Amino acid sequence: MALSTLKPHQKELWGQPIGLYILFLTEMWERFSYYGMRALLVLYMTTSALGDDPRGAGLGWTSKEALALYGWYTMLVYVMSIPGGMIADKLIGQKKAVLFGAIILCIGHGVLVLTDIWAFYTGLGLVILGVGLLKPNISTMVGGLYQTGDIRRDKGFSIFYIGINLGSLLATLMVGGVVAKWGWHAGFGLAGIVMVLGLINYVFGQKYLKEVGNFVPNSNDENEVSYGKLYSDLFKSPKQLLIVAVLLLASIYGWFTLDWGYGMLFIFLTAIAALLIMIYKELDTQVYKDRFLVLLLSFIMVIIFWGAFEQAGGLMNLYTDTKTDRVLFGWTIPTVMFQSLNAGFIIIFATIVASIWAKRKLKGKEASSLFKMALGIIIMGFGFIFMVFAAMEFQKSGTSSMAWLVLAYLFHTIGELCLSPVALSFITKLAPVKYASLMMGVYFAASGLGNKVAGIIGESASDFGEYAVFSGILIFTVIIGTLFIILLKPLKRLTHGAEDNERVMH
Repeated sequence: MALSTLKPHQKELWGQPIGLYILFLTEMWERFSYYGMRALLVLYMTTSALGDDPRGAGLGWTSKEALALYGWYTMLVYVMSIPGGMIADKLIGQKKAVLFGAIILCIGHGVLVLTDIWAFYTGLGLVILGVGLLKPNISTMVGGLYQTGDIRRDKGFSIFYIGINLGSLLATLMVGGVVAKWGWHAGFGLAGIVMVLGLINYVFGQKYLKEVGNFVPNSNDENEVSYGKLYSDLFKSPKQLLIVAVLLLASIYGWFTLDWGYGMLFIFLTAIAALLIMIYKELDTQVYKDRFLVLLLSFIMVIIFWGAFEQAGGLMNLYTDTKTDRVLFGWTIPTVMFQSLNAGFIIIFATIVASIWAKRKLKGKEASSLFKMALGIIIMGFGFIFMVFAAMEFQKSGTSSMAWLVLAYLFHTIGELCLSPVALSFITKLAPVKYASLMMGVYFAASGLGNKVAGIIGESASDFGEYAVFSGILIFTVIIGTLFIILLKPLKRLTHGAEDNERVMH
């Protein structure tokens, strides 16, 4: 069929559906807004509230307080993906969920321009809600652009991932300069402006997304998801109910022994665990059950990976600001700009890494998603050996070379490329179709838990020091990644050939 006779949503560009590039640009601007603020958040909170900093008054918090809020915020941004996925599945579809999420994000970043403390908390809350609606559903829409078994899917997700990191790169290159000249809240305002650009792009690109992300009511469909029914069936399932009861009691114990925030988190996670347990019980074939189990096990790798990787926005960010020699040819590089290394490396290496894996797959060599993810954890973990060297150098001389940071971010990036876009694609291959958005939400919630773990680990540096923290991350991640590689064969058997016979499809 000639290209001119194709409908807009059927057209391709550079071997991929044009709809991919609409979602690419939408996500790029959304990630600009998110990563721009993420790069500023800890620095803003730890800057003196007296106004003696050229960037303006901050909140004057301690590093430990700032990293604690950073962990909660970055976790909740992703945990909200679960209700975001449910809302899309049950009420409005992915397409409208992305639209409403983008609108809420625009409002949230706009509120953050204000200097009052209420605006700070309100803006963060709106960003959490907006990302929760947008993030899981736009990723699910990317998967919906491809037919089952289309080998272009992984490369499509890698291209989409470039959009994420192009937004991050632009943000971290620009926001630091804006803050240096006009102050913290101008940086927050820039995030809002670019989110408006993302919203405009998404609205005007709808003709290329006509068949993706639509909500179709299935009131008479036996495959319709009923979360209420799943929860009600829980009370008819003694074994599952006992497991959930134990988790709930542990959550209540955590409420009283830690604090109410952790208690609420544990109760929420117990509710999600109950849902996942009942979904597993409800699946009607052993193939679906096995694949669902493998998917949940892969989320362990996701939590561990992001728990280590997200030191970039927290502990490593503070380390860069206070303990790294940032002078290059007489110019002091703004701390925020070091965040651009990760995004820059991804743009350089994303398609290269994806192509290497695709060629290995076609040659019959080991290139399963589980192998890529485990190897990604190991590579990322080895990046922390350079932070160990940096901490050693600081202990000896009172400063450390920025070269250690560059090398650490390089290894972290290669590891990320082996895990993150692959995990997104893996979910669309293994998740039961009717639970696709929910499982994408669970993935982002796992990422969020990793972010909270990152905050807790970062806080521990106040007690144990950076050298001990970086060394511990290095050892633990390499051990976990190696363990998953050892278990690769039995885990692959549980996927029942979900990744076999992949080929190029149009």
